[in-house]
Amino acid sequence: MSRHIVVTPDAPESPMFSQGVRAGSAVYVSGMVGVDSKIGTLAESIEGQTRQALRNCEAVLRAAGCTLDDVALVTVLLAQPDDFAGMNKAYAAVFAEDPPARAVARLGPELPGIRVSIMVTAHVPD
Repeated sequence: MSRHIVVTPDAPESPMFSQGVRAGSAVYVSGMVGVDSKIGTLAESIEGQTRQALRNCEAVLRAAGCTLDDVALVTVLLAQPDDFAGMNKAYAAVFAEDPPARAVARLGPELPGIRVSIMVTAHVPD
């Protein structure tokens, strides 16, 4: 099975990780945070960071040939467990019907201003 690195200017990037990797029909999107890559700003609220992180995931998925509808698994990492309700509110607006499988855990390292990191795994449609 071949591995293809997914790159887009529409999501945050780093020399430390690939934005996404397509392996066969699966797409793995790295943990995306609530930074708008076009203007370089971090959303302040947990709801804003969640929405932006999901938009960043969506941009990587689009570059790989799929959409949020193709997501099978979402992993949400929260810096503070108290942000769960706010994250859930923003998340539910994106995955309103037939949501993918999901796991939520605590984000290990403390990163200045980062309240949430979201990873997704999707299946590229035939």
